[in-house]
Amino acid sequence: MDVKDYCKGTEMELTVWKARLYDMMRKLDALSAADKQKVTANVEDLHMIVAELDDRINQLRFECPAEWAPVKDRIEEAHVDMRGRYEKTMEEIGRYAPVSIAG
Repeated sequence: MDVKDYCKGTEMELTVWKARLYDMMRKLDALSAADKQKVTANVEDLHMIVAELDDRINQLRFECPAEWAPVKDRIEEAHVDMRGRYEKTMEEIGRYAPVSIAG
């Protein structure tokens, strides 16, 4: 795979994940304060992930490295971690807000 193709594809995928995380945060805003408190740790982790995504997206957009294997490995590891945290947090949101929240 061409490095530029990889960087562009990964940039697009990370942008989609960033949008999903923002959507989830909007759903969190609809929860009561007590229910928000129950998922606070997950939310703080996800805020850090969004910040890291911004950094990675900018790096891929403007500084796509010639030697990308180490960067690719870090991105893939972060992606697996992000997906797990996202799914866990959405599961908890669903437990505290069983009625579907538009989003």
